[in-house]
Amino acid sequence: MAAALIWISLLVGLLEGLGGTEAQQTTLHPLVGRVFVHTLDHESFLHRPEHVFPVPAPVPITYHAHLQGHPDLPRWLRYTQRSPYQPGFLYGTATPEDRGRQIIEVTAYNRDSFDTTQQTLVLLIGDPEGPLLPYQAEFLVRSHDVEEVLPSTPASRFLTALGGLWEPGELQLLNITSALDRGGRVPLPIEGRKEGVYIKVGSASPFSTCLKMVASPDSHARCAQGQPPLLSCYDTLAPHFRVDWCNVSLVDKSVPEPADEASAPGDGILEHDPFFCPPTEATARDFLTDALVTLLVPLLVALLLTLLLAYIMCCRREGRLKRDLATSDIQMVHHCTIRGNTEELRQMASSREVPRPLSTLPMFNVHTGERLPPQVDSAQVPLILDQH
Repeated sequence: MAAALIWISLLVGLLEGLGGTEAQQTTLHPLVGRVFVHTLDHESFLHRPEHVFPVPAPVPITYHAHLQGHPDLPRWLRYTQRSPYQPGFLYGTATPEDRGRQIIEVTAYNRDSFDTTQQTLVLLIGDPEGPLLPYQAEFLVRSHDVEEVLPSTPASRFLTALGGLWEPGELQLLNITSALDRGGRVPLPIEGRKEGVYIKVGSASPFSTCLKMVASPDSHARCAQGQPPLLSCYDTLAPHFRVDWCNVSLVDKSVPEPADEASAPGDGILEHDPFFCPPTEATARDFLTDALVTLLVPLLVALLLTLLLAYIMCCRREGRLKRDLATSDIQMVHHCTIRGNTEELRQMASSREVPRPLSTLPMFNVHTGERLPPQVDSAQVPLILDQH
């Protein structure tokens, strides 16, 4: 009965917890071709009591986001969080194929209390309003990590500073990508080293002469030689943003690309080309010489090595006579004496008549020295008997 009451109380507590953690729903409106950034702030997931005068300690929270009905995020959306004590970010740029409605489910994990909170993000992806942005430029900022540029304040500061290098006009962020996602390496854990971030900006105004000079072939040639590129204007991004000017790319979409000519399928037979004349017939060739050289040369070398080894081992032996002549008389007498004494001891040992010890014989009788009869139980006889 007590166990049933415990199970009932646990089920009631679980149902209350599920009812208390009802997922919050937020509607967002990303635009195609424009960067989308959503901050996963700790305050929006924590349920703290009101009128709390002491400042609460920071709570470590991690997030897991995925597309509803799928284990991962859509291909255009990324998630990053530097540490559990810092906010997380969902960012990316939607493509025209992503138009429509997407639902993102976010689960927050409290690493202190192990509580979980869910939030649902409804993304209504539509087309942007206003003029097109045919002039697009991408910059590699080496002085920042991606989560340092995602908030609105650093992003607007970058656009304001970049306005001094561009023709007058409105600048908009098109994409933000971590340098690690573009093949960059993780920096060493040294103060001041950053991962780097690619920032893509678009505008309806054309590029300035300064930007065109930075992206010119002459600047790329200087960068290949390890020299700084050509920069004819003042770097308004410094010192807040350290841009790698050798990694600046400009894209001009104001001029429409020529349409590719439709290729008509042919009959599969190449036309006559005077510069390509393949041979029609192969000349006959005798491979007997090549085969003999391939087989006989290694065999001849092996035979010569065998004869040389046989001569060294069999034909150059010095013999016992030369060895004895090269040995001193005293050493020979000593050796012969030891050998004669050894032979004498062996003969004496073989001719001595000493009875074998009883312990080395088969099972025997102590009194008579005879073997035990077969009817005796050998299990009752010890292996080593008293010999006294």
